[in-house]
Parts: sequence; C-alpha cells; structure tokens
Amino acid sequence: MTDSQIIALFWERNEDAIQETDAVYGHKLYTISDKILHSLQDAEESVSDTYMKAWETIPPQKPNYFFAYLAKICRNFSLRRIEWNTAAKRNAEVVALTKEMEACIPDRSYERKLEGEELGKVLNRFLDSISLESRLIFMRRYWYTDSVQEIAERYHMSQSKVKTQLHRTRNKLQLFLESEGIYV
Repeated sequence: MTDSQIIALFWERNEDAIQETDAVYGHKLYTISDKILHSLQDAEESVSDTYMKAWETIPPQKPNYFFAYLAKICRNFSLRRIEWNTAAKRNAEVVALTKEMEACIPDRSYERKLEGEELGKVLNRFLDSISLESRLIFMRRYWYTDSVQEIAERYHMSQSKVKTQLHRTRNKLQLFLESEGIYV
C-alpha cells in the first residue's frame, strides 16, 4: 500500500490505517526506537505510541513524507522514554552523539530563542548543501543513531573513513551555522 493510500485511511478514520502503517513501516520504526532504547519492550511501546499519535494528528495533518513524519514522532517518544526510564541517567550512545554535536549546534539558551522550525529549515539547507554520501552518513549517525561500524558496513567503507567524514561534516555544519548568524 502506498503512503497516500495509508494517509487516506487515516483521513477516513479507518482503523486499517494502523495495520497498514505497521505492515509498511513497523520494522523501520522498531529499529529506530530500539537503537535509542536498547529494549524491545520499550521500543514496542514507543512504536505503539507513534501509531496513536499519528491517529490523533492525521487529520488535520497531511504529511508529505509519511515515513519521516512517523520517524520523528517515534524518535521523540523514544527519547522521552529514556528520560522517563533513567531520570538523571542517560543512555551512553545518546550522550555520546550529543557530545559530538555540541561543538556545532547552538547552546540551549540560543535554541530557545530560535524557533525549532527555523533551526530545522537551516539544518535542511545545510544537508542540501553537502554531498549525498556525507548527508547519508550524517543522517544514519545522528537521526537513526547507527554506530560508526554499522554505517561502515552499510556503505562498504572503513570505520576510519566514516569517522573522518562525520568530523568534516560537523565542521562544515558549524561553519554553515555561523554563516547563517548562529553561533555556538
């Protein structure tokens, strides 16, 4: 079933929309959530919450990129679940990814000033400005939370090349943000 057909089911308030969404995107959503949570049970709960949120928001939303819409919801539920599960403790992988990005993403006080939507637009412009390979590696690491080893295997390259590519992309991001008037 296509994305537009599934979205049409949501608009019709047909409960088959959830089953079709799960059939098409369930595995990918579980993978995203499990990489963040490292718990199948918590991942299942986050994916279930994702389906419920999609049901609540479609309509009025009519996402152009259905999987991206679902992935964003799922990722947010998974990250909130970490906070709920561990309170002051944090998942080591998420902390490591956050530290890698600290050098090029503005601090929280600036982030509060800048609307999240505007920061998203700036990041999209940045991603459009880099090579496809760099974009894919960057997204696999920081959106899908793939490990360096997983990325290297996926794209048939050495871990060293992946690390170098990520380092260069973060540096480019920092320069791009500064050119947009966003300073760390």
